[in-house]
Amino acid sequence: MSARESILAAVLSNQPPTSALPDIDAFKGTEQDIVSGYRKVFASIGGQVFTVKSLSEINYLIQENFDVSLRIITTLPALHQSGDGIELLSAEVSPHSYEDIELAVLEAELAVAENGAVWLPEQRMGQRIIPYICQHLAVVVPAERIVPTLHEAYEKIGVGDYGFGAFIGGPSKTADIEQALVLGAHGPISMTVFILEEPEKSVAEQ
Repeated sequence: MSARESILAAVLSNQPPTSALPDIDAFKGTEQDIVSGYRKVFASIGGQVFTVKSLSEINYLIQENFDVSLRIITTLPALHQSGDGIELLSAEVSPHSYEDIELAVLEAELAVAENGAVWLPEQRMGQRIIPYICQHLAVVVPAERIVPTLHEAYEKIGVGDYGFGAFIGGPSKTADIEQALVLGAHGPISMTVFILEEPEKSVAEQ
């Protein structure tokens, strides 16, 4: 047995007794007016929110609010098919080929009303670099996937099968230098969330 194996075996044989997790029900939020609550919080952290009924409406808003002459990519096949000039993201190509993305449109696993963040596991990103290398980030989340607080969010993702994921809340920003707010310091300049009011299956089927 190697030294490493010996150390790990010793650690394994000296585990503390298991105990029940504390009751966190007191920290859970309410789902009343959860969409309006999310909208208010996300706007307060510098993001933009649109409530939509279909992916075609999202396509219209993209055409109206972003420079469609530049490169726009998405992980949503239906949006690629309906959107003019919207490229379907490929997980097979080199991530370096995405250095010139103007707008990335991804689907979130869930969103958190408490702080405005969205949860993006690697499977939703297409490639890990995408939410950070684009100039502008847009995320689609069905309204039914918005949870009140991070406690509910962690209950849902705690047993998830993913190797990498991140909570992303609002555009990239910093005020470390002379307390001057800078957007896009180490990520997207802007972040938009499209809250889809139709049933969850509409994201894949539209």
